[in-house]
Formats: sequence, structure tokens, C-alpha cells
Amino acid sequence: MSPTPRPLPFRIARFVGLLILAWLALSWLVVLILRFVPPWTSAMMMERRVEAFVTHEPDFSFRHRWVPWDAVSPQVGLAMVAGEDQKFPFHHGFDIDAIQDAIDASDEGKRLRGASTISQQVAKNLFLWNGRSFIRKGLEAYFTVLIEATWPKRRILEVYMNIVELGNGIYGVGAASDVFYHTTPDRLGAIQAARLAAVLPNPRRFRVDAPSAYVQKRTAWIAQQMEQLGGPAYLTRPAPVAGRTR
Repeated sequence: MSPTPRPLPFRIARFVGLLILAWLALSWLVVLILRFVPPWTSAMMMERRVEAFVTHEPDFSFRHRWVPWDAVSPQVGLAMVAGEDQKFPFHHGFDIDAIQDAIDASDEGKRLRGASTISQQVAKNLFLWNGRSFIRKGLEAYFTVLIEATWPKRRILEVYMNIVELGNGIYGVGAASDVFYHTTPDRLGAIQAARLAAVLPNPRRFRVDAPSAYVQKRTAWIAQQMEQLGGPAYLTRPAPVAGRTR
């Protein structure tokens, strides 16, 4: 006797389940590979290039050059952490306090503030698209967990420095050093690094080469934070132990 065929809903559910498992395995494999291999592009870069092509943007010029960690001034990573995510060395991808503060501000009717960590921004820039849908935020959280579980903090920051947009069509510290400072990333000083971080998260509105009063003020603030954090050694400081007192 031939086996009784499975009901159609069961076969559909099984097929969908296999697709989901395959996607989960493939996404983790990609994240694992990118721990060792520099990404040649990102989802945000591709989206921006398509946008400029479709709209026939006349002044758009795409620039990107990967630079390894050891060829970048330690001031750059420190500046981005000081300006964007000061708890980066210690959290596991999500800044719970910042998320709660953003929720409280929204409940009080204040302007919605971003609470994304550097790890979340890497996940978004590498794999996702612009937008505020629940699906995108869910995928961002998923890739953030994968990245934090697979990459060391240094790799996360290295990738961030190389894919973040620092000007219109200018991605990564390599291209930004060439365009704005006419030097190599390893020669950047604290103030130059702070100014790069100061234009985030809106590098098309704020400019490194023509800093507004706001950018100049934010540059000074970031430079002050870099000093107060203790310099580049802050990036390799071990996480504080709960209950320990100085």
C-alpha cells in the first residue's frame, strides 16, 4: 500500500518552515563570512546609488574605499563611539536605557529620538533599507543579535567606520579622509575625527568641509567626550562588574 499523502496545509507549512530555516542558516553564514571578509558594498550604498540614478541627481558622486582597522587612526573609532554610542564597548547590541528614554520622550509628546546603537546601525546599513516599519525593525534586531554573537566589538566598529555615510555619496573613513582632509585615515587627529562623527546621523544636511555652527559645536562636544572617556583605550576597556565599587 502506498503511504497516505499528507494534507495540503501540512505540506505548505512544511515547505514554508524549510524556507525559513534555510533563510536563517544563509543569513548567519553571510554574517559569519563578513567577520573575516570586507563587505564590498552595503544595502544602503546600493539603495543610494539606485536613488541617484533614478532621480538623475546631477551632483551625486559615489566614493567608497575599505580601510582595515590598523590603517585607521584610533581617534576615529573613539570619536564615533563618543558621538553615537558611548556604551558600545559594554552592551550586547541594544542600549536598553536609551530605548526606554526614547519611549518616555515619545509618551510625553516630545520629538522622537533615535536610540540605535552602532551595532544596530551596522545591521541596518549592511543588510536593510531605509524606513520605520515593524518588519524592518524586527530584521534589524535579528541581524544585530547575529552580529553581536558572531563578531568581536573591534570588527563591528571597523565595519561601521567603513560603511557609514559621511557625506553625500561618501561612504567610510577611507573616502572621507581623501575627500575632506586630503590625507590617509591613519593621519587623522582628534578634531578631524570628531568632525566626521559630528555630521552623523545626517551627513547630507551637515557637512564636514563646510561646518555649520551646529557641527562646530557638536565637534567640540565630541572632542570633549573623547577626552573624558580616556582616549582610545576606552574602546578596549573591560565591561564593569556589577556591584564593584571604586
